Amino acid sequence: MPRFFPFLRRAVAIAGLSVAFLAGMGAAWAESGPVILAQHPGTELDRQARRLVTQDLHDAANQHEQPVLLTGSGQLSDNPRRMALFVQLQSASLCGSAGCSTSVYLPDGRKWTLVLDSVSGPITITPQMHGGMHDLLVDDMDRWIWNGATYIDTQAAAGPSPAPAGR
Repeated sequence: MPRFFPFLRRAVAIAGLSVAFLAGMGAAWAESGPVILAQHPGTELDRQARRLVTQDLHDAANQHEQPVLLTGSGQLSDNPRRMALFVQLQSASLCGSAGCSTSVYLPDGRKWTLVLDSVSGPITITPQMHGGMHDLLVDDMDRWIWNGATYIDTQAAAGPSPAPAGR
């Protein structure tokens, strides 16, 4: 039993470092539940997000707009290194009738990988998992699951209606 305590102390310290790192980045993060998007100007989270959406920011500037950048983060797996970055830009030219879109990135070494692109509506990290990653629920009814490399939509495309019986 005494050998367990040093392991427990290390696990708590690592968890504390992950939380401290995110707090230092100015993140509002969730393990499961709604992803909170907010402005975090001057933080590392904001700097990383701006780097990821450089082209969109440039395009908006060409439209004489200054978009609002919203970010959030969430733990998508049991691996603390899989902390996702949620990024949303808000401006007249970037948001459509469905609202503003959010993209989700995962750290991959020294870079970020886009794992869910341009979904509209609030995002919730669910307790259910596929492939070791939490499912994402977009707009309370559109479930996205991990396929090992990216998130895929589970809503099947509507097919043609079956032919009436007896004809």
